[in-house]
Amino acid sequence: LKFPCETSAAMAGIISPSPTALYFTSNVGGRRLKAVSWAGKSVSGNVIRRRNFRIAAEVKFVNAEEAKQLIAEEGYSVVDVRDKTQFERAHIKSCSHIPLFIYNEDNDIGTIIKRTVHNNFSGLFFGLPFTKMNPEFLKSVRNEFSQDRKLLIVCQEGLRSAAAANRLEEAGYENIACVTSGLQSVKPGTFESVGSTELQNAGKAGLITIQGKISAVLGTVLVCAYLFIQFFPDQAEKLFPPS
Repeated sequence: LKFPCETSAAMAGIISPSPTALYFTSNVGGRRLKAVSWAGKSVSGNVIRRRNFRIAAEVKFVNAEEAKQLIAEEGYSVVDVRDKTQFERAHIKSCSHIPLFIYNEDNDIGTIIKRTVHNNFSGLFFGLPFTKMNPEFLKSVRNEFSQDRKLLIVCQEGLRSAAAANRLEEAGYENIACVTSGLQSVKPGTFESVGSTELQNAGKAGLITIQGKISAVLGTVLVCAYLFIQFFPDQAEKLFPPS
């Protein structure tokens, strides 16, 4: 549904729109009224500004249990937009993997410097890959899903899925849902998953994970030592004589 509105005096000629657009929305129940503004030029060179209004779908943000219900009862298909590394660690069974970001293997000098800095900090400590926006994202989704399909978009923290849902909504998809806070908020057993770890742990890697394991081991040792001293004080005194 569109309501064209001319805002310039030039009313004739062929319009050549600019590549940028400004959007704002207002909620109308489960739908929203979107205004799309863009500028162009007529054949005579006069600048024309046009604003079109259309009704668009509202992206649903749901928790894990609600997402499970959407899949089972409403036929939503799961689209995982995480990078390859997190997807391989754990993913929902029978989902489609269409990453919003892909590994950045460009070899220009600027990218090489950024990749080196990244790998020595974020990559080393958090296990995050060096990525760039996937230029084939929308094309890949269109190749697999028609615009009338119901799609549940998931990522690890909820940020990439929200960004992906926005891009899909702009591309004409109207039945989209996202898991709030991502798969890190999913309790074990909520979804049938595939991989070497639980869904909520798929984002954990790098030295932070190793440090966490070391801390867990040291914590266990200290607890055991404390219990040993409490329940067997005589033996503890022999092993750890006072100085």
